[in-house]
Amino acid sequence: MVGFREIPQNLRVPLFFAELDNSRANSGTAQVLRTLIIGQQGASGTYPAGIPVLMEGVPSVKVRSGPGTMLALMAEWYRKRDSFGETWVLPLADNPAGVVATGTITVTSAATAAGTLNLYVAGDRVQVYVAPSQTTAQIAAAIAASINADTDQPVTAAATTNAVTLTAKHKGTIGNDIDLRLNYRGSAGGEATPPGLAVTISPMSGGTTAPVLDTALAILGDMPFDFIICPYTDSTSLDALKTFLASRWSWDRMLYGGAFTAFRGTLSAVNTQGLSRNDSHVVTLPFNGSPRPAWLWAANFGGAAAVSLRADPGLPLQGLALDVEPPPVESRWNIGERNGLLFAGMSTSTVQDDGTVVLETIVTNYRTNVLGQPDDSYLYVERLYTLAAAIRRLKASTTSKFGRFKLASDGTAFAPGSNIVTPSIIKDHILGEYRAMERAGLVQEYETFRRNLVVERNASNRCRVDGLVPIVPIDQLRQLAMLVQFRNSGEA
Repeated sequence: MVGFREIPQNLRVPLFFAELDNSRANSGTAQVLRTLIIGQQGASGTYPAGIPVLMEGVPSVKVRSGPGTMLALMAEWYRKRDSFGETWVLPLADNPAGVVATGTITVTSAATAAGTLNLYVAGDRVQVYVAPSQTTAQIAAAIAASINADTDQPVTAAATTNAVTLTAKHKGTIGNDIDLRLNYRGSAGGEATPPGLAVTISPMSGGTTAPVLDTALAILGDMPFDFIICPYTDSTSLDALKTFLASRWSWDRMLYGGAFTAFRGTLSAVNTQGLSRNDSHVVTLPFNGSPRPAWLWAANFGGAAAVSLRADPGLPLQGLALDVEPPPVESRWNIGERNGLLFAGMSTSTVQDDGTVVLETIVTNYRTNVLGQPDDSYLYVERLYTLAAAIRRLKASTTSKFGRFKLASDGTAFAPGSNIVTPSIIKDHILGEYRAMERAGLVQEYETFRRNLVVERNASNRCRVDGLVPIVPIDQLRQLAMLVQFRNSGEA
């Protein structure tokens, strides 16, 4: 008996009729993995605050959120690594209770010879021509004019006598991370302070209070986002993100996804930050000394990770290059220090000879279980994305194939082609799908999976099938340890 779903049995009208059944043809196991960039827009921004919007390109974000705003700059730095993936933005307004960060550049001595002042603001170079005929006040005015001429700067500048006051375009602690320095590239880059010119820099400081994330995250509802770029690393923001992401990994939502952050600080500060967190769905890339703000590190890091995880979630992220400026040599951590950070739930990167920042080992913030004991089950971010991919494949194939079936016990005699399924049929389907995922490089150890797979009817609800699905995710090659046992010539 053929199990038609639409063609009635009492049909008498001639002649040929056909209904389509796609339950055995669906191979669309992949889905679009979206990115969400969280960031503040300008006071004159035209995005509806707290509402996710599909990004129509970096120029559009710059126009709608304002040039030099956090959201515009994060979109730009994300797209440097991910030029293709579907990306949304979550524009936020400044917290009304926040305070804006400020810094100063003071010209204490005029130049005695013509030259170029190379000032770096948030990693971007601002060049100012300096003449020996200029007073300190005139030089300060020229510096302010050069900064304001670049509307993509995250600050505005105002000169008063010989001092330039820089004001962040946003309220919040994120303004404190806007780095100010001279001659970042040094003599190798042709940068040197003109003779006689003396400049004193007071770093950006005083910014307080990030926007409240809870309401904006709640508005996302069940919209799927696999890669969330978060600029904030204060405990309040990260706690809101932790609660939000945990709910998306629950059985009743199965949305999955994770967040990418970055943190600037000394080795001690980074270690303290790592030990204060315990979250399997957030990864943090720390650094010390780079002129680029942490929130732009997060955007660039998240873009690089998204491209790789979208293509193959099991492929290790180690070796991916970033576009951010490297920390100076004296601020880079050695192998022992980086290894220690990995045990504190913080990821690591290295710097190549040409100054390229390269991802090393990317781990989640998860370190201990509910009893406070060390737990490495969610250590590597690739494992989480691989599990999500495997679960989604199983869900897509089983719901497509058995979405409208009757359920019978094993051993029931029914005609081939009937819309009836048994636990054994479902089990065989899962085994076939696991084998396909094994060939695709998502999982491993098929025989172990087959021996431990359980599919059975629920004892009290006879319309429900329960299963124990012992997925073994693919691993990543992370170390090659070899004992080089050399020999003298002539020895066996």
